[in-house]
Amino acid sequence: MVRGGGGAASSLSSTNSRRRKHSLMNGGGTRDLRRPLILYPDKDEEVTSVRLSKFLLTRIMVWILTIFVGITVVFFLQRMMPSDPINNMIGKITSMGTSLSPEEIESMRTALMRQYGLDGTLLEQYGQTLKNLLRFDFGLSIANYPTPVSVMIGRALPYTVALLLTTTVLSWIIGNAIGLLAGFKKEKWYSKTLETISMCIYPTPYFMLALVIMILMAYVKRWYPLIPSFRPFEFTFEWFSDAIHNSFMPALSLMLVGTGWWIISMKSLAANVAEEEYVNYGRLKGLPEHTIGYRYVFRNSILTQVTALALHIGSAFSGSLMCEIIFSYPGIGQLVNTAINNSDYNLLTGVIFISIFAVATSTLLVDLLYPLIDPRIRYH
Repeated sequence: MVRGGGGAASSLSSTNSRRRKHSLMNGGGTRDLRRPLILYPDKDEEVTSVRLSKFLLTRIMVWILTIFVGITVVFFLQRMMPSDPINNMIGKITSMGTSLSPEEIESMRTALMRQYGLDGTLLEQYGQTLKNLLRFDFGLSIANYPTPVSVMIGRALPYTVALLLTTTVLSWIIGNAIGLLAGFKKEKWYSKTLETISMCIYPTPYFMLALVIMILMAYVKRWYPLIPSFRPFEFTFEWFSDAIHNSFMPALSLMLVGTGWWIISMKSLAANVAEEEYVNYGRLKGLPEHTIGYRYVFRNSILTQVTALALHIGSAFSGSLMCEIIFSYPGIGQLVNTAINNSDYNLLTGVIFISIFAVATSTLLVDLLYPLIDPRIRYH
């Protein structure tokens, strides 16, 4: 008995000695087994830095390529159109009763082509256009000569940004809130009702919903004017009140379609997350339903919606352009309509460049910020 106890004590002492020796070899002290053992920390930081550099470089290259391809396609498509902007301008001048000889017409054509950068070969025009765009120099408008294109864009852009930003943010918040409720309480009758309404609204094209709203609110009820009139900008309550009143119909069109999409997507995400094991574990712990809905379902579903927001900006912008044309809203959509109808190369190139630049930059920023929002995401 004594001999056996001594052997056990000797074995235990030997084990403790080996543990102390192992501890001293690893820097001394006792390591907390609950904390992960990090091998080669310098190497891990180096790998993370390389991944971050590759991630940033890839996203920036995609951003540059998107803008370059968009401008290239627009440039060559304009030149393939049968309408000639110089002939249209000369036709307008002669239609006013001005009598010009063939030599004067030819001299005017040469001067106008040089002024608008339409002289030289197609590749020379393309190269000059790229150089001008790098300086944000869009030239003069053909349809509104001699107004610079940058001035026209500067007047219209705030209206489009205000309309698009307001409707996108509101539809994202409202749609996700309703979708979360519908997905978390999917067995309730109102969940199925909300899903049915959303599935009816979302597939409806922007322009069709805009026409329905215009007929109901401007023609049948006469709550809003068919053609709104916006006064020059003034930092007054009356100006903002008038602008909100005239912007209500296009904003409603964009919000209905956007909200329908966010309800459908959030409901699907919330319903899937609500079936996860950690949600059931929270219920077994006796947590209140609102705590489970916020901590477990909402926080794990909303991250995907942040990424979807970047993809939604492009479609929302195209819908905004159509609504602006239908409601005669003084934004970028009206400039696009004017440029196409008058074959205004400079105006259309400037508008498309600013549009692609804004949408691509917004998508890039959301893409770069997403790993900071969700720590589980790694830079690949």
